Amino acid sequence: MKAVVLARGRGTRMQRHDRSVALDLEQAAMADAGLKSMIPFRRPFLDYVLSALADAGCLDVCLVVGPDDEVMRRYYTQERPPERVRVRFAVQERPLGTANAVLAARPFAGVDPFLVLNSDNYYPAGVFEALAALDGPGLPAFRRLALIRQSNIDPVRVRAFAILRIAQDGRLLDIIEKPDEATAASFGDNFAVSMNCWRFDASIFSACRDVAPSERGEVELPNAVRHAVRVMGLRFQTVPIDAGVLDLSRRGDIPEVGRRLAGIDPRP
Repeated sequence: MKAVVLARGRGTRMQRHDRSVALDLEQAAMADAGLKSMIPFRRPFLDYVLSALADAGCLDVCLVVGPDDEVMRRYYTQERPPERVRVRFAVQERPLGTANAVLAARPFAGVDPFLVLNSDNYYPAGVFEALAALDGPGLPAFRRLALIRQSNIDPVRVRAFAILRIAQDGRLLDIIEKPDEATAASFGDNFAVSMNCWRFDASIFSACRDVAPSERGEVELPNAVRHAVRVMGLRFQTVPIDAGVLDLSRRGDIPEVGRRLAGIDPRP
């Protein structure tokens, strides 16, 4: 199966926050540049992501980058080309949001189903396998308690993630972005959240094109999925997941992510 990795973001939180965190020189340089996915843990973080995709049989990968990207292109085409996955590139000309980034990958995806994921999250290969096994669009529904236990993400950060409203048959009914305290409490203690990992088909491109911009002026992928469900009537199947995800959003994440990746030998 094809996979699209959203790798354009410049990591402003990584650049601005937690300046007191002790990093080695290479890690600090990539963090200062906002290149989260290229922060090295012996190998760049993105190598671990691509290796998990390869383990799940996703061998055709598109990295969505900005027009000024040189680091990723040079690394994956010249310095250390992957052995198991084929890497191609799509350019998102302007930072207009994650739904716009998916549109940039339309020539790569064509009419085939494909996965979409963040470049600064390390998802278990089993998540990709479960999505690949679906017969249509879907997403993993990460259950809160397991996510807290098995990730480097504390409860406060999980509290800010989008909550999934799910029917008894597993269909996605709604995505609630930035839920307030009362809304989150109404879902109980072990609600399901989205970690911006998806299985799509070509129908998503219409939703990405038509969805209204968010308050930040960007077209966001969760909103495009919400539009696809509520306006276009598309069905998204959720897959319940009791597992963790490594999140590399902030400088303070780097030491713990490095500890958790220490026993993994990536083979992208």
